[in-house]
Amino acid sequence: MEDLEIIRAYRERQHAICFQILYDRYSTKVYSKAVTMLHKASEAEDATQEIFTKIFLNLSKFQGQSKFSTWVYSITYNLCIDKIRRDKRVKDLFATEVDDPPDTIEEVPDEALLSMQLTELQYVLSQLTEADRTLLLMKYKDGVKIKAIAGLLGKNESAVKMQLKRIKEKAKRIHDARFASTSSHNT
Repeated sequence: MEDLEIIRAYRERQHAICFQILYDRYSTKVYSKAVTMLHKASEAEDATQEIFTKIFLNLSKFQGQSKFSTWVYSITYNLCIDKIRRDKRVKDLFATEVDDPPDTIEEVPDEALLSMQLTELQYVLSQLTEADRTLLLMKYKDGVKIKAIAGLLGKNESAVKMQLKRIKEKAKRIHDARFASTSSHNT
């Protein structure tokens, strides 16, 4: 059965089995995304339960304007980002990025990120903020379209494009600062 058929059946009959089918279909993906964003299995497990509680409570509000998987992804992303923000506030780690130079750098092509060696890319990603890393991974690893990201973040598409541009510039600066001398030896 398709997701929408299962949701319709759930709305009509309120059978728990319908929700169980959706849970079985999406729980692994939700948990995997939560682990990626939160970095702790225990937090990801808690987040997964919270996410499915939210889905269950709001299933009647799902109108099918987007794919169900996109709606689930949106809830997952937003809940995890909220947890990250809450944790940062509690730990008082919400540092502003005053040291970033102004946007005078040329557009960094996607190939600059995509051509990095795996170890280099892992290092660069580890140096970015959680929000920046998540946005890059959504776009380039998960293949989420700009329009969908804008909807998830409650921003317009041009704001998301600008944010991605700045993150790519930052990633390139981090990469060049760490690996520029080693890459020149390899040529």
